[in-house]
Amino acid sequence: MSINPHPTLPEFDYLKPNTLEEASRFLVEHPGQSRPLSGGTDIFVRLRDGAIKDKFLVDIKHLDGMNEIHFDATNGLVIGAAVNMNRINSFPIIREKYGILAEAANSCASYQLRTRATLIGNICNASPAGDTIGACLLLDGILNIHGIQGFRQEPLESFFQGPGKTTLKTGEIVTSIQFPNPAEGLQGKYIKHGRNNMSDLSIVGVSVVGAPEVKNPSGFRMRLALASVAPTPLVVHKVEELLTGKKITAEVIREAAEIAQNACTPISDVRGSARYRRLMVKNLSIRAMSIVWDGLNGKI
Repeated sequence: MSINPHPTLPEFDYLKPNTLEEASRFLVEHPGQSRPLSGGTDIFVRLRDGAIKDKFLVDIKHLDGMNEIHFDATNGLVIGAAVNMNRINSFPIIREKYGILAEAANSCASYQLRTRATLIGNICNASPAGDTIGACLLLDGILNIHGIQGFRQEPLESFFQGPGKTTLKTGEIVTSIQFPNPAEGLQGKYIKHGRNNMSDLSIVGVSVVGAPEVKNPSGFRMRLALASVAPTPLVVHKVEELLTGKKITAEVIREAAEIAQNACTPISDVRGSARYRRLMVKNLSIRAMSIVWDGLNGKI
């Protein structure tokens, strides 16, 4: 079987519904042949390469609320499904209060692609290597989803079922993601390790957030999530348990990094071996946790 080195986009029909109801209904009427279209940075590559064979692309980016960012001190932050990565990185309130999300968005691909690529697209793609997913998990993101029966919500942590697999049913469209108002003094860090400094998929990604929380024995709450080292993006809850229950020191951070290393189940591929990924999880976890801890409480 020969491989075409210069594949081209196949023919497909482009639809522009007037409402979410129209979009969901069409998707239900054409299962396995249609999908929502927003940024398109992943869809068009996969169509070109023959990885997907949809006959219909249903444009949703013009629908109500899709291009909007809202924030208020009571309800927190809402980001529409068509908001691109560069807008997220440059939005003042996101940079101020949800800095790790801006940092993660800015790490995706190139500047040019970030003018099209969307946060919701990165989430719905459900790649274990998704750059923004760890930040969204640690910020307690909740998805707003429209389907043929109307709206529902789903916490992001229960959304992923495997590589490329989510809980979305036929006809369902993620319209936005919402985050609660962050804890006072929140610090965050995303470290992405790839084959080059820009544009590449992560070999390992580590997201860490932390904030003061006086009721905890440590006086803080710190959480850690991993990318590219398990079938789905992974929140390591045992790291939080350790850093909540013990006074945080350099030794405890190393212990937490070993917990993260033992929690991951990486594979070997062309970008890195499983052993290499495990070692990098430990090293990058130490670095990310130390950076967050320095921001919270001075250098250890």
